[in-house]
Formats: sequence, C-alpha cells, structure tokens
Amino acid sequence: MAEIKREEEKSLNFIEEIVEEDLRSGKHKSILTRFPPEPNGYLHIGHAKSICLNFGLASKYGGETNLRFDDTNPVTEETEYVESIKEDIKWLGFSWARELYASDYFEQLYQLAVQLIKMGLAYVDDSSSEEIAAQKGTPTEPGKRNQFADRSIEENLLLFQEMKEGRYKDGEKVLRAKVDMASPNMQMRDPLIYRIKHAHHHRTGDKWCIYPMYDFAHGQSDSIEHITHSICTLEFVSHRPLYEWFIEQLGIYPSKQYEFARLNLNYTVMSKRKLLQLVNEGYVTGWDDPRMPSISGLRRRGYTPESIRFFTEKIGVQKRDNLIDLSLLEFCIREHLNRIADRKMVVFDPLKIVLTNHNGEVEMLQSENNPEDPEGGFREIPFSSELYIEQEDFMEHPPKKFFRLAPGQKVRLKSAYIIQCDEVVKDQQGKVTELRCSYLPESRSGGDQSGMKVQGTLHWVSVAHAVTAEVRLYDRLFRVEDPSNEDGNFKEYINPDSLQVIKQVYAEPGLREAVGGKPYQFMRKGYFCLDRDSSGDNMIFNRTVTLKDAWAKVQNKG
Repeated sequence: MAEIKREEEKSLNFIEEIVEEDLRSGKHKSILTRFPPEPNGYLHIGHAKSICLNFGLASKYGGETNLRFDDTNPVTEETEYVESIKEDIKWLGFSWARELYASDYFEQLYQLAVQLIKMGLAYVDDSSSEEIAAQKGTPTEPGKRNQFADRSIEENLLLFQEMKEGRYKDGEKVLRAKVDMASPNMQMRDPLIYRIKHAHHHRTGDKWCIYPMYDFAHGQSDSIEHITHSICTLEFVSHRPLYEWFIEQLGIYPSKQYEFARLNLNYTVMSKRKLLQLVNEGYVTGWDDPRMPSISGLRRRGYTPESIRFFTEKIGVQKRDNLIDLSLLEFCIREHLNRIADRKMVVFDPLKIVLTNHNGEVEMLQSENNPEDPEGGFREIPFSSELYIEQEDFMEHPPKKFFRLAPGQKVRLKSAYIIQCDEVVKDQQGKVTELRCSYLPESRSGGDQSGMKVQGTLHWVSVAHAVTAEVRLYDRLFRVEDPSNEDGNFKEYINPDSLQVIKQVYAEPGLREAVGGKPYQFMRKGYFCLDRDSSGDNMIFNRTVTLKDAWAKVQNKG
C-alpha cells in the first residue's frame, strides 16, 4: 500500500532529545515504554497520538513497548473494551512486547502498601470523602491531619488487613499515604492510595475488594516492569512529585515520568465520559459511529492507519496544550486516499440524457483506476445511448463562465465523448426531466480526432448498467469549535446535520465488486468506503472526507 509522502527530516522533539541523551550517557542501554489505557471505553484519536509516540519511540531507538491495562476500577471496566483496545493498536500498525495488567500486580502493590505502613508513611482513615476533601485545605491554605493519622503502625496493619478481608463497606475506610499536608501541591497532601470496592473484577473476579488508586498503581507498575520512560499527558504534571516520592520511599526501580500535550481537536469532544454519554443517550449509533473521534469510528468512516500516523507526525509533540484544527486530519486522509483510492463515477441526483445520434449499441470504454498510481491499471465502463449526469451539471439559463451543460453548449463526458445539448424536455410543471443531446463519435477520450476543446468535464453512468447504493454523508458532530468550553451542556451544540443519507445513488457497474476496507473516490464527490451495514442487495457507502482541501488553502494563504 502506498505510503504518504513525508516532509524533510524534522528536528527531534523534546522527548526524543531526552531519550537520545539517556542512551548516549549510558543511563539506559535500551528503552522500554508502555501504553497504559484504562479499559473503560473505546480508544479515540487522542489515544492514537499517545500510541504513536510510545510505540514510535521504542521502534526508533530499538526498544520495546508494553501494553498494560490500568484495570484498577472494576465498576467501569469490561473485557469488551480490552479487546477493542488491542484491535485498535494492531490496526494502527503496532505490536507490543508484553500484554500486562495492573491487576497482575495486585499482590505486589498490596505488599508495597504494607511496606509504607511499616515505615510509618501510610495510615487507615475512617473519614468520609467529604471530610477528607475539607481537611485537605485549599491551594493557599495548608491542610490538617485528623486523629486517624496518629494510629499506630500495628493498628494500621490490622485495619488494612481487615479491609482486604472484606470486613468493611465501600467508603468506610481508605488507606492514605502520609506525605505533607502543607505542600503547595494538593496531590501531596496525604493522598488516597487504596479504597474499598465490593465489585466483580473482569480478571480477578471477587478475590479483591480493595483496589489501588491511580497514583499508587501507576508508578509502581512502571517500576515493576522497569519502564525507562513513562510518558503521560500534561494533566499529570502535578502528579509527578508523588510518582517520584513513592519510588524514592519504597526504594524500587526509578522509572521516570515525562509529560506532553494531549491532543485536542476542534468540533469534537475527547472525554471518554462525554463520548459514553453520546453513545448511551442515542446521539450516535455506537462507539464506532463514523462521526465519533474513536479509532473504531474513524476506521469505519474510512480513515487509514497511515493517515492517522501521518497526522500525529504533523502535529508533533508539544509541551503546551492547543486546539488542533480538524481540517488537518482531513488533509492527512486526503493525501493518502488520493494515492490509493480507485476512482468510480457515481451520480447522486440524476438527470437523464438521451444521445439521439447514438446507434444504441453498448460500447466498453476504458478509464484509469487511479491516475496517481502508474500501476493502478484500467477498468471498463459501459457507454450507451441513455446516461445519467448530475442535475447540478445542467442549467437552462446559465451565467457567464458556467462550463457545464446548457442548451447549445458542449462538455466532455469523463473517459468518453464530447456531447452537445440540443433539446430540453420538461414535464407539465416545467421541471426538466430529460436532455436530448448529440455526441461527436470522433471525440473519444484517448483518441480524440475532433480537434475541439471544451472546458467542462462531467462524470456520468449508463442508465441500463447503473447499480444503486445508499450513501451516508458525514459532517462535524458539533456546531461550535470547542463544545466542551462553551457555556451550557455540550450536547446542546450537536450539529443536527452531521449525517445526511441519500437512499439511492447510481454508480458505474464495477462498484458492485466493492469490498469493505477498500477506499474509493467517487469522482467530484469525495472519498467513500463500504459500510458494515451493507448487504448483498443493499450497498451502503460512508463518505470519509470531501475532495475540497480546505486546510491546504489556509496554509497557502499564510
């Protein structure tokens, strides 16, 4: 499959600079990264950036990447999500060295928590979540420890053991690290490291009823695996001191955390919680709805893994959050599909043409499958005396510089002949129903001997040979650029016109052989792919993207 043309070699991003220095100095002989998704939803385009960064770094520098599921919340996690995540990563073109789960380390994490208790650095707290929040103070006022922080090591060990044994209800007790209640970093003010949850876990069943919090499981899992470069998004900057504090106090392998800017796309939302709302409340048909920014939605819409990898390369790795224009993603998929998509002629809104000087015999014409691909070959298209063109390609009273069909005006039919409109047929209401035209037999494409030049070229299909299909035209899911930051409920800004369905279009007969996963350019209409809802007698095509390259035009103006 053709790859997207890359720009000249770019300078290193800041994480690559860190990796190269670590390898040059001998700090690490090789690198080991990890991608640690929580299996509580489907991956989206933001995760794709993290996947490409983690796996890409390991590939570039001869290292490896672990896939580790952060399955520490049994209430929200499902095996379905685990399988979808693995499928998405493979589809993007990456493979992991080891498939691991935070639940693999539950016993080790428990013992590390016991170690902290024995060191006097953790205690069991009976306070409610509201009381704990109040006791933490504010960013400008220090917090205050409660009486439970003074429990003895022996009492804390006993209570923590009883928590593990299931003697307490959810929320009745928590285990907290004893760090610094006066720290200006709120994350350091005696954070929770274990909570009680009596819920069935998708892997460990009912073996555990206490589960580590993210901040305790994350860094320790990195350390257990000897992750050299733990790459997170910027919201975890304030968590890094706690990450390092746990490692230092426990004396375990010193994994190091680095942060980069997450991917934010305009005209969409990137929160799994909000995306789940869209699914559960029926605003979309599912996680793989082609309007969703999920990887499965992009795949169903016709995006290619090459285009998404190209997109993540172009946006780069930054230290500051910014909002990326969706049109850049569209530019990347156009770049790829232009090189690999077979061309097909499909008429959406048909107007019938009758060639009055045609002898009625069917002629098979040849047309390139893809002019961008020298080895793309040719296809045969039937040409007959009755054809369909688009309604919009004819005007009875055209303005100046209208180069399509009009009374007395000539155009070329793509890969066929020059025709001229001689007569307009209307119904009783005055609507144009048919055009009677003549064609120039000597003007056949590839062997034109007419000597005539015309400015307009139209796509068409033979009426007798046309196959029908349904097309789904997708647009941006939201009407505003940043729906999450607008006042009010983000769902108020959903675009009511994000999906337009045309139940019947007319295509050249070769489209009958369309297969799922293969892109097609419907000439002058956009790029399309066969949807999984299709059946043998009902082909359905999703529009991946239009032909208009808005992002490139904006760049050229700049």
